[in-house]
Amino acid sequence: MEHIALYRAWRPQSFQDMVGQQHIIRTLQNAIREQRLSHAYLFSGPRGTGKTSAAKILAKAVNCEKGPAAEPCNECDACRRITAGAVMDVLEIDAASNRGVEEIRDLREKVKYAPTEVRQKVYIIDEVHMLTTEAFNALLKTLEEPPPHVMFILATTEPHRLPATVISRCQRFDFRRVSLEEQSERLRMICEQEGIEAEKEAIDYIARLSDGGMRDALSVLDQIASFSGRKVSYQQVLDMTGGIASRQFAELAKTLLAGDIGGMLQMIDSFMQEGKSADKCMENLLYYFRDLLMVKMVPQADKLTERVLDPQDFAEIAEAFTKSQLFRIIDTLNHYQTEMKYAVQPQTLFEVALLKICTFGAESAEEQPAGARSTGASADASEVHHLRRQLAELEAKLERALQGGLAVGGNAAGGAAAGGNRPSRSAAPRVASKAKIPTGMEHYLAARSSPEFLEIQQKWNQVLQAVKDAKITIHAWFVNGEPVSVTEENVLVAFKNDIHRETTEKPANKQVIETVMERQLGKPYHLVTMMLKDWTDALQGAGERPGGEPFELEPLPEDGGSGKEPWVDEALSIFGDDLVVIKE
Repeated sequence: MEHIALYRAWRPQSFQDMVGQQHIIRTLQNAIREQRLSHAYLFSGPRGTGKTSAAKILAKAVNCEKGPAAEPCNECDACRRITAGAVMDVLEIDAASNRGVEEIRDLREKVKYAPTEVRQKVYIIDEVHMLTTEAFNALLKTLEEPPPHVMFILATTEPHRLPATVISRCQRFDFRRVSLEEQSERLRMICEQEGIEAEKEAIDYIARLSDGGMRDALSVLDQIASFSGRKVSYQQVLDMTGGIASRQFAELAKTLLAGDIGGMLQMIDSFMQEGKSADKCMENLLYYFRDLLMVKMVPQADKLTERVLDPQDFAEIAEAFTKSQLFRIIDTLNHYQTEMKYAVQPQTLFEVALLKICTFGAESAEEQPAGARSTGASADASEVHHLRRQLAELEAKLERALQGGLAVGGNAAGGAAAGGNRPSRSAAPRVASKAKIPTGMEHYLAARSSPEFLEIQQKWNQVLQAVKDAKITIHAWFVNGEPVSVTEENVLVAFKNDIHRETTEKPANKQVIETVMERQLGKPYHLVTMMLKDWTDALQGAGERPGGEPFELEPLPEDGGSGKEPWVDEALSIFGDDLVVIKE
């Protein structure tokens, strides 16, 4: 006898055979009992959840010779012929192949004729979202007021593509994905009836792979049963579907946590030798760390996860990671999975992603386990005390430098005002550029060597990458700036080009950057910008060069002009020596 695919052989023939759609079955059965059937129904939901099967069962229920009945008998001539598709009055139309206006016009002409074989005409239009706009318009009036002997059942996986005028003329039922428990129970029953020996882990894994679609689960089971001679094991399922065992994921996670680059690369090589694809490995690994995060954050989370077969093993692995580590790993894998879609060598990107995860540094002291915090508490306290002492010394040096610079300027100004004669050029030193520090800059100058700023400098590449991921056009402008200092609430970024600074300062762009900085730096900061030249001038005014070398006073030039009056210096700095002519 010719073999029939399992999903066809086990297609539900009555409402009680359907899996996981009790809210729809109960409503339809009550409508049949109370004779309150609608003239048009819309069945929507993911693939393989029973939309077309429910439509055929409803057609049999309303036309059963022993009914209309809440359950078709599947024994009378009408039920058997509708099951076989031999009744002309129950018409199943594929909208993907009959999507034009001419086909719908032909249907509209035939609707008015009374049924010849059964009690009621039923039109089942599958994948109805594929109809053209003109075809929908041709169907509207008939769909709203069909003859009393006609019922329309529309089925679709994409209800958002249907016009609102069509949806409003139908009773809508949303089919949901079948739960893992219901799928596993159904698969075990089918295996018993078909004489297939299947391990429990294999059945559970097939149910998880199907993503809530019963048809997909039966197709995978049929394929593996054909391969293995009606004996289905967990390892065979992994081999046939390209999956990776949970224990292998656990070993890979341990190598990533330990930073064992050599062991990690060996595992990737073994995956590739077994015929696994890099993109499938990336997808499965992303699911694995997602499940670890769920197990860590939500108690009794095994019902929320996709691949958990043994919750205890997952809990032990999850305990070794911190929440922030898992978040960073998932972000990294997701980023490289997106890049992998356009890569010529996806395996290389997979290796780079895991290499990057291996190089992640240790988490902050608050997020580490209690044992790690206790062992390093004294060392952290002494380091903080040392940094505070250094900061106090730097502030004192800066204060003395500022007082010394102002005293020199005051003496020079006082001498010029009192005597009317300018001091001799050999005895009157001056600062080569602006000596006055702009108002409000003292805090930034004092904090440019603080531990907080050094930490921000280390994380700045991550901030730039996150801005690029959020909006690449903002990154194109923002990348031209560099952080120069930080205060309690602000991060100061200096730009070489004024256009880059102005574009970054736009409210919409600035909001994106500040959101990214809060996520990457761990606390909210305001973005403050200035020109790099102004920052350099402020550093020189404080008595230091940008490179950290002390700024030395230079004597006035021997030839006249510069340094005679403040506005002369300002003119020279703005227009240059070639364009300025000084007259006594």
